[in-house]
Amino acid sequence: MESILTTIKQMLGIHEDDHFDQEIIVHINSALGDLTDIGVGPPEGFIIYDDTSIWSDFTSGDLRLERVKTFVYAKVKLSFDPPQSSTMADALKRSADEAQWRLSVIADK
Repeated sequence: MESILTTIKQMLGIHEDDHFDQEIIVHINSALGDLTDIGVGPPEGFIIYDDTSIWSDFTSGDLRLERVKTFVYAKVKLSFDPPQSSTMADALKRSADEAQWRLSVIADK
């Protein structure tokens, strides 16, 4: 079982340090809210409080929603630790936009 918080922290290059957990959680919840707005995830919404929430809690185990991780990472990275290079920031934003669009297509089916 994969913790949402732990996964995002690892993707950000933050290991074992809980100093930034609350700030990262705020950004994760914002990204999950964006996905809920387009019909992805539980219809009543979903937030995490700590490292006990796992991806399948949000996706209900639907493998088509694996791209949720890419979207959440990109959104958190852009908000929490944006790249210094505008080229890298633009690439990350395009990645988030693409993931969001594809996830919205899945939610519409």
